[in-house]
Amino acid sequence: MRQSCSGEPHRPRTRAPAPGVGASAGAPELRPREYSSDNFANINPPVKEGGRFDLPMALGLLAANGQVDAARLAGLECAGELSLAGELRPVRGALAMALALRQAGLRRELLLPAASAAEAALVEGLVVREARHLLDVVAALQPEGDALPRAAALPRRPPADPPDLADIKGQAGPKRALEVAAAGGHSLLMSGPPGTGKSMLAQRLPGLLPPMTDDDALASAAVLSLAGQFDLARWGLRPFRAPHHSASSVALVGGGSPPRPGEISLAQHGVLFLDELPEFPRAALEALREPLETGRILISRAARQAEFPARFQLVAAMNPCPCGHLGNPLRACRCTPDQIARYQGRLSGPFLDRIDLLIEVTAVPPRDLQTMAPGEPSAAVAARASAARRRALSRQGVANAQLQPQDLTAHAVLEPAARTLLERSAERLGWSARSFHRVLRVARTVADLAGAEGIGAGHVAEAIQLRRGLPSAGG
Repeated sequence: MRQSCSGEPHRPRTRAPAPGVGASAGAPELRPREYSSDNFANINPPVKEGGRFDLPMALGLLAANGQVDAARLAGLECAGELSLAGELRPVRGALAMALALRQAGLRRELLLPAASAAEAALVEGLVVREARHLLDVVAALQPEGDALPRAAALPRRPPADPPDLADIKGQAGPKRALEVAAAGGHSLLMSGPPGTGKSMLAQRLPGLLPPMTDDDALASAAVLSLAGQFDLARWGLRPFRAPHHSASSVALVGGGSPPRPGEISLAQHGVLFLDELPEFPRAALEALREPLETGRILISRAARQAEFPARFQLVAAMNPCPCGHLGNPLRACRCTPDQIARYQGRLSGPFLDRIDLLIEVTAVPPRDLQTMAPGEPSAAVAARASAARRRALSRQGVANAQLQPQDLTAHAVLEPAARTLLERSAERLGWSARSFHRVLRVARTVADLAGAEGIGAGHVAEAIQLRRGLPSAGG
C-alpha cells in the first residue's frame, strides 16, 4: 500500500459517487474502481487552475466509465464549477469562451451553468446550452436523453448618455485636441494647473468616439467577463478605466500567476485615463510602451505565456510641476528649475515619444466662467469625428493612429509647402523618427476633419501645435 508523506497509509481521495450523482432513485451511479482524484495529482497546475474544469473532468470520468453516452459529448464544449452537492456554479469568462469558440470556426455547442449561459448567449451564431445540476447534464447525455435547454441572451438595454462636452466652458484648444484624438484614435497628454478641467475633458472623450460595432462590443465585454467585471448596463459603451496612480505594473498591464488581464486590456476599444501621470511608478509607465505600439500585451511566466488584447486609447493628465502652478496666470509657481526638471523627468523620452498629442490646459479666470455661453455639445463634435474616422477607414482600413510608417507614404500625402514646414520643424525641434511619424499621422487626421484629400501646410501647422510638449521653467 502507498504511504503518505507522514508515513500513514495512503487513502485514495475519491471512492464515492460523483457530487450529486447517484443521490436519487434512478440516477446513474459512478463506479470508481479505476478512477480517483489521484489520477489528477500530477496534472500541470495551469491546466487545473480554476473551478471551470470541474464539469469537463466529471463528464470525462462518467464517459470513460460508461455512464454517459460518449458519442453525445462530440461537438460539445463545456465549463462549470461543481459544488459538493453537484450544483453548477457560475464561472468567469463565459463570454470570452463563447467568442473564442465562434472565432475558431468550430461548429460546436457550449454548455455552461445557467448563471453564466445567458452572458455567453450574447455571441450570435453559437448554440449555448444551460444546466443547473450535474444530474441534468448526465440525464441529457444518455442515449435517449432530451437536449438541455438553450440559453436566451440577456436583454440589451439602451446605453446611458455619457457626460457632455457642453458642460465645460472655455478651453477651446483642449476641446479641439479631444476632437482630433477622437477622429484619429490618437493618444493625448494634458498638462496644466489643478482645477482647469483636465479630468472632465478626459471623461468626455468616450462620448466623442464613434459608436462601437457589435464585434468591438463583444471583444471589449469578453475581456471584462474574463475579469468578472462584465456589466450588461454598459453594453455598447466604450470602457473608461481610470486606475489610481499607485497601481503597479501588474495591475496596469496584467500579470500574476496565472496571468490576468490588466487595466490596458480592460480598456479594450475604450479609454485608459491616467491622472497624475508622473506619480505612477516608472516601471508601470515603461510597461505601456509595447502595447501602445502593438495593441496587445504578451505576459511571459516560467510555466506559460498569455497574450491579451490592449487596443486602448491613452489619455493622461498631469501638473506641470510639483506645486502644479507653472505657467498659471492666476497663481505663482513656487518650484525651482531643478524641482521642475526632476518632476517632468519622471516621464522618459521614449514614453513621451509614443504619445501623439501633448497640450497645455490653462486656467480660465472665474469671472469669465460666469459669462461664457455653454460649449458645443458632444453630439456635434462626435458627428465630425465619426465622419473623419469613416473617411480614414475607407481609405486605409484602420484609424490614422494605427498607420504604420511604411503606409504613410501612400495614405499621408503632403503638399510641397506642408512637406517643407514639417521637415524644417522636425530639424528645429529635434524630433525623433517616431515623433516625426506621429505628427504626420495627426496632420492626416486634421486633414480628414477638413475633408481634404492631401495634407496642406495649415494641417501640418495645427498638428505641430498639438504636440508642443511640456512647459519649461523658462516659460
